[in-house]
Amino acid sequence: MNLHSLAAARATAGNPVRVGLIGAGKFGSMFLAQAPHSPLQVTAIADLDVDRARRACAEVGWSPADIDACTFTDSADALMARPDVEVVVEATGNPVVGVDHALACFGAGKHLVAVNVEADALVGPVLADAAAEAGVVYSLAYGDQPALVCEMVDWARSCGFEVVAAGKGTKHHPTFHASTPDTIWDHYGLTAEQAAAAGMNSQMFNSFLDGTKSGIEMCAIANAAGLAPAPGGLEFPPCGVDDLPHVLRPAAEGGLLHHKGQVEVVSSLERDFRPVFRDLRWGVYVVLEAPNPYAAACFAQYGMHTDASGRYAAMYKPYHLIGLELNISILSAALRAEPTGRARTWLGDVVAVAKRPLRAGEMLDGEGGYTVWGRLMPAADSRALGGLPIGLAHGVELTADVAAGQPLRWSDVAVKEERAAHRLRRQLEASI
Repeated sequence: MNLHSLAAARATAGNPVRVGLIGAGKFGSMFLAQAPHSPLQVTAIADLDVDRARRACAEVGWSPADIDACTFTDSADALMARPDVEVVVEATGNPVVGVDHALACFGAGKHLVAVNVEADALVGPVLADAAAEAGVVYSLAYGDQPALVCEMVDWARSCGFEVVAAGKGTKHHPTFHASTPDTIWDHYGLTAEQAAAAGMNSQMFNSFLDGTKSGIEMCAIANAAGLAPAPGGLEFPPCGVDDLPHVLRPAAEGGLLHHKGQVEVVSSLERDFRPVFRDLRWGVYVVLEAPNPYAAACFAQYGMHTDASGRYAAMYKPYHLIGLELNISILSAALRAEPTGRARTWLGDVVAVAKRPLRAGEMLDGEGGYTVWGRLMPAADSRALGGLPIGLAHGVELTADVAAGQPLRWSDVAVKEERAAHRLRRQLEASI
């Protein structure tokens, strides 16, 4: 618990942890808001719109002197080549571009904090291995739910508890899988005009609602923490914090879990759209099992909510602050050479599923779009299916009709442009 002391000592010695940020969107802006108050220094920012990046810094409170001291560029490669960048934060959200940036980062000998969980869900284990070979850290981003869940899982296991389930909360209903950028704001209670005025991207926000983002984040947790998805994917059961140990216990004991050691997302909406009591929409959780009767008794003595048996209990964090918490990953990578979560195995995958009947000749538009959503499934099942990963289901043409609700396969599309992401994906699929 001395991360701040380590960082402050380096800053006092005139050698602060120096950071380069790729992508000055919402997550990046939240991180930038904290930077002037932190024992680190943002030395460079890369964004396709340099003027937007400068405005973002001003809008989050940077002084003119802070802005003048930072280098702004539209080239991520130029940023990664800079000697005054020690840790790179990749916050583009584009999985194909994110893979390119990750490989370039490792080649330049920089640590990488991957806000880009889409790239991690696509080829995270391969990226983690590449970073290890380069002698640098590849890390999930603290503040985002995957890293926070990995921390809770590590805490539970270190204390001697078996992790029964882990995941997050969100607003979800089974009908949302068909949501498109045209219908998204009805679910959020906004008009399209209000959303546009707030600068809210309809396709990005739709990925939060249609289940894709949840699948991607649970995939990252599964692969980092060794928690396998259920064969049918995420159930999104309505569940408040008091009921976590009751709902998220094995089905054989009255719960909903397919097996112990599973990722799952709980919904803040009942199936009839009523709000769940004491929901966990913005938070994360871990359900753990007492290893013996004495520990179970301690659960009750110290006020934990348990199931009827008293053996299963839950710990949760009601909120996550995304970019406002990112410093933890940056400082951990630079000062401890330790990630706040990284893919260690390939247990989960996110496969594109048709939102409606699709016809040969149509172009897929990827995460949050009009054509497909991303379903979590065991990696072995995806490999056997020849499933098309959601991260590569953008800008590719269908060569066959696909029924609504059906997973897409590689054989259903024509890939015209080969990128590093495709090469690494084939490498990952060949591993099992």
